[in-house]
Amino acid sequence: MQPEQIQAQIESQIPDSQVQVGIEGSHISLIVVSPAFEGLSSVKRQQTVYATLADRIADGSIHAVHMKTFTPQEWQQQQ
Repeated sequence: MQPEQIQAQIESQIPDSQVQVGIEGSHISLIVVSPAFEGLSSVKRQQTVYATLADRIADGSIHAVHMKTFTPQEWQQQQ
């Protein structure tokens, strides 16, 4: 499993998203920025991302996910 594969999978399913991926074994770290997160709670944002990875979680290729999710405006404020 390559970071680019995870990035492409998420970006193809969450509109206008930008994804940064770190992988250590079966654990991944994500930063996901998308306008699709506007108005969503942090739990709903995480559920949205988890849904894009459901197949990889189910087959065990991803064991744990640590993620941070931002709208573009929130991300800009972080920089």
